[in-house]
Amino acid sequence: MKTPATNGPAPAGAAVTRDESTRDRVARSILTNGPSSAAVLAERLELTPAAVRRHLDHLLDEGLVEAREERVYGPRGRGRPAKVFVLTDTGRHAFHQAYDDLAATAMRFIAEAGGEEAVAEFARRRVAEVEQRYRELVDAAPESNKADALAQALTADGYAASTAQAAHGAQLCQHHCPVAHVAEQFPQLCEAETEVFARLLGKHVQRLATIAHGDGVCTTHIPGPQPVTAPVSDGESARTAR
Repeated sequence: MKTPATNGPAPAGAAVTRDESTRDRVARSILTNGPSSAAVLAERLELTPAAVRRHLDHLLDEGLVEAREERVYGPRGRGRPAKVFVLTDTGRHAFHQAYDDLAATAMRFIAEAGGEEAVAEFARRRVAEVEQRYRELVDAAPESNKADALAQALTADGYAASTAQAAHGAQLCQHHCPVAHVAEQFPQLCEAETEVFARLLGKHVQRLATIAHGDGVCTTHIPGPQPVTAPVSDGESARTAR
């Protein structure tokens, strides 16, 4: 991570102080696990809450993280919502800029060499392994919990996913996307991921928003069961016909 005196990650081989190294662990934990409170970070990294808050203060000052109110799904308890910390675009760049540059260059080469269909095929192959890993977990879940199982699998892979009830179904929210900057140039990555969600859930899902397009969260609508209408009796049919 960058320090106040630099504009990016420390160069390879540069001396790193204990504070800088721990601060990097705090930021990386947020990157990997999504929005996190100071208490959760302290427990996850086996640090004292005071130490975590000190590093978070530095990261806030540097513009690498920002504080938000924790999203609460369902009834909210008393008191103010917990404060969670998320990486800013600058913070994500500090980790991913070199990787993103290489990945985008490779994607452009694929596009130039094989055209748009080659990019789409690459995207499908990339998510095929993800689908295979998630399949057993999602299939084992009851129908009503399959979206939650998918969210858990995505969270384990660093997407900080959650589900929320919505009109006529549910929404799957991904609060972090490791490939957002590449997907901004190549939306085929998002399209292939959406196709995987549909196959895993056995439903026609619809992507409503993506981080790659500038939205705060990747949001996918998952339709719920269709309402069952009672059959019309012959007598009712006859009365309606009159």
